[in-house]
Amino acid sequence: MTTDINSLAPDASYDDLDLALSEAGTGRPVLVLHGGGGPATVAGIAAHLSSTAHTLTPVHPGWEGTPRPGWLTGVDDLAMAYLRLLHDRGLRDVLVIGSSLGGWIAAEMAVRDTAGVISGLVLIDAVGVRIADEPITNFFALDARGVAEHSWYDPDRYYVDPAAIPAGQRATRQANMATMRVLAGEPYMHDAKLLRRLGRVDIPVLLLWGESDRVVTPAYGAAYAAAFADAHLEVIPKAGHLPHIEQPDVTLALIEAHARRTTNLSAT
Repeated sequence: MTTDINSLAPDASYDDLDLALSEAGTGRPVLVLHGGGGPATVAGIAAHLSSTAHTLTPVHPGWEGTPRPGWLTGVDDLAMAYLRLLHDRGLRDVLVIGSSLGGWIAAEMAVRDTAGVISGLVLIDAVGVRIADEPITNFFALDARGVAEHSWYDPDRYYVDPAAIPAGQRATRQANMATMRVLAGEPYMHDAKLLRRLGRVDIPVLLLWGESDRVVTPAYGAAYAAAFADAHLEVIPKAGHLPHIEQPDVTLALIEAHARRTTNLSAT
């Protein structure tokens, strides 16, 4: 099903935000946030977890042809919008899972969650912080082959020749990247204040990292994890920036175990 955020509660500041939101399953609420590749990259996570949980998977405004209001110009705006969604739904004990850019959004949500609606966090090869000795690869500067080489353990398997992509799909991808430039292009893929704020997050955090990720390295992930008050890093062999696609069984098992550890039954 798809929900319009405007129907959730009156708030003039969000009147022009139309949020496409897929939902499935029942049980503990799980918010699944995609990265720059769009909602298809996390569809497997949402589908798997929907057998035991209530999954909510939004399309970030500006992706897949969805409208982006002019005021939505940063990841912090998305974080606040998704926190409002959880609050207005009256959801508690929420597990938030974010991949890449979605992991950044999840982290920004956690530092702003003064109401305590989030009880667990999973960041998958997330961007969002600046680590001095581990710079984030400039994704915008890479050609299609470079994207594959940096993103996958097995780049030949996942490389797609841009010439083979239908014109409409290619235009959608270009529009997605244009939106990502607006939200995360300057400063590039990070919030300079986020790293020092992560220590205030007191919920358990699981960071999952592909061993072969060259967009953000496992060393970057280790520094990210160290900034939280209660975080654990798991490095997944034979996987790159999207371990849930290259190694789904291992990744999903780790997510499920974290979900069991973090649920707050008194909140449901």
